[in-house]
Amino acid sequence: MPSIATNVAANSSLFYLNRNSENQSASLSKISSGSRIVSAKDDAAGAAIADQLQSDITSLEVAGQTVQQVEALLQVADGGLQRVSDILQRIKGLATQFNSGTVDATSQGFIEAEFDLLKNEINLIETSTTYNGTALLDGTFNNNVVVGAAAADVIAIDLSGVNVDFTTLGLPANLSGAADITTVETAIGNIGTDRATVGSLQSAVSFQGEVVATQIENLQAAKASISDVDIAAEQTRFTNFQVLTEAAIAGLAQANQITQSLLSLLR
Repeated sequence: MPSIATNVAANSSLFYLNRNSENQSASLSKISSGSRIVSAKDDAAGAAIADQLQSDITSLEVAGQTVQQVEALLQVADGGLQRVSDILQRIKGLATQFNSGTVDATSQGFIEAEFDLLKNEINLIETSTTYNGTALLDGTFNNNVVVGAAAADVIAIDLSGVNVDFTTLGLPANLSGAADITTVETAIGNIGTDRATVGSLQSAVSFQGEVVATQIENLQAAKASISDVDIAAEQTRFTNFQVLTEAAIAGLAQANQITQSLLSLLR
């Protein structure tokens, strides 16, 4: 029934105009952001899952950085041990020369002086081989580092058995007999064991770094499948809503003309 008091057609057109315009704006937001879930109302469950996945990804990214730092720490430790091993090889040569029976007392004195300097150099390596101010080769380093998304995902970096102090290595106070060679050989073997310990930790940390990288990749893919927008599909929806909005605007304009047409009957 035509009426000038209530323009039902205009109200209906306005309702659809508002709804279509809102849908068009929401679709444009998804396209612009690249996310299917712009607000929680788009997918409450999906938003919660995506947030948890992002939390795990963030933790793993930090863990990945930690792994790199630990790899650097172990590289520093191994470098120090390599230098100590080189020095011990030189000391073994000095001990062999000292006890060869072919050098006089003066030459032995020179050999002894070099031996003392090399022992001091070993202790200098012990105190100077540090990472972020923490000594690595004095037998005190023993930390658990988090290398995963959970607090329980840790690797124990235990270097408490690695101590290159020349006294701990069992080096003699001075070169005085053939037994010195055996003592130095034992120290060389101990350093080799220490390097094997560091190498095992390097291997474990390296594998963990690969695990973390794989986990990040998989979680990012899982999160993308939940939260990322399908651009092609969303563009189609946006176009549909755009057409509907324009149709509603045209319908509203026509509906507003109805009242004017009815009023013309009174003229």
